[in-house]
Amino acid sequence: MHRRDDSEQDQAGGGERPLLSAGSVSHHRDASLSNTLYNSNSDASGSVIASVSAKTPADGVAPSHISVADQAFKSLYTPEQRIRRDATKWTLVQGILAPVQFLIFLISLGLVIRYLVSGDGFAVATASVVIKTLVLYTIMITGAIWEREVFGCYLFAPAFFWEDVFSFLVLALHTTYLVMLFGGLGDPQQQMFVALAAYASYVINATQFILKLRAARLDERNRALAVSSISGSRA
Repeated sequence: MHRRDDSEQDQAGGGERPLLSAGSVSHHRDASLSNTLYNSNSDASGSVIASVSAKTPADGVAPSHISVADQAFKSLYTPEQRIRRDATKWTLVQGILAPVQFLIFLISLGLVIRYLVSGDGFAVATASVVIKTLVLYTIMITGAIWEREVFGCYLFAPAFFWEDVFSFLVLALHTTYLVMLFGGLGDPQQQMFVALAAYASYVINATQFILKLRAARLDERNRALAVSSISGSRA
């Protein structure tokens, strides 16, 4: 009976109930609770609309193909850093010095082990370690210049922070060998063991860089595939 009376009153008043605004009171028994619910929904809707509006360009079309490709992979380089990396001559210098240093390392390692095993060839083994150390100094200096060109800082760029940290251990062990050699510290066998420790640290550091650069190449390839697939699906 009460529902029928309400319906007849609605029809008498025009057939529709007035819509509730954000600040109006509903027919809920608890008016304060009702106002809280409606006002909260209104505020949340306004926040969502503001968020979407802020991310949508003036033409009303969101750059979904760009945002998806950028967020799918965390790149080692930003687009600007990648352009600087490809443009600077120091990238080529590093690309040449790295394999040269590794070749010298292999030759020197063989000579050092030969001396430790047989006791022969101390002079040539010593010369090889000195040459290897000088090449290391060269690649550290050129590498710092390369980081400055690409990342804006000479050392400890976020992309290669831990590689740079470990590089200082490599540098310290090689320098320790030179100090022992030219300072007459330790016997020849002890000097060669220090050289082996320096070489072991070099191998670890080289592996760090190889894995990081390999990951960067895979990232760029995956990013290119993602962009092409998204562009194809949109076409």
